[in-house]
Amino acid sequence: MAEGSGEVSLAELETAFRKFAVYGDTKATGNEMNGKNFVKLCKDCKVIDGKNVTSTDVDIVFSKVKVKSARVITFEQFTQAMAELATKRFKGKSQEEAVQLLYGLIAGKEPGNFGVTKVAKASAVDRLTDSSKFTGSHKERFDASGKGKGRVGREDIPDTSGYVSTYKGQGTYDSKIKEDK
Repeated sequence: MAEGSGEVSLAELETAFRKFAVYGDTKATGNEMNGKNFVKLCKDCKVIDGKNVTSTDVDIVFSKVKVKSARVITFEQFTQAMAELATKRFKGKSQEEAVQLLYGLIAGKEPGNFGVTKVAKASAVDRLTDSSKFTGSHKERFDASGKGKGRVGREDIPDTSGYVSTYKGQGTYDSKIKEDK
């Protein structure tokens, strides 16, 4: 942007055009823009003001400048569309002045992620995953710190020591044999 003159170069405008052209499409090259991204550019850069220029106006202008069989516009067609929208957006200004004001709105802008779904409140998830509140058999699967016990917590591993499970003197047989000798 030239200092003090308020004029925007076409290179800055083309940079913004390319950024919006590839938005949301992994196969896009940035040379052509579809209608959805054209409307997004107009909304994000405040070309659509809701009074003079609406999204319907933007769709109509897009349809006017594109080739009949095409679904996309090139940068040259984009500049034609901006010239048409400039007179609607800035009524009472000359064509050249209105176009420069409109270019000023667009230059240097990038597509933003407005209205994107946010992560749900974590309190519900925290409550469901707090192992200190578990009851029954699920409580046995975690130690006091909340760390899982692994296989030991999931399965009843049989005691293969040879003793009955409630026998209190487990492991004392060898010492009793030695005492008797």
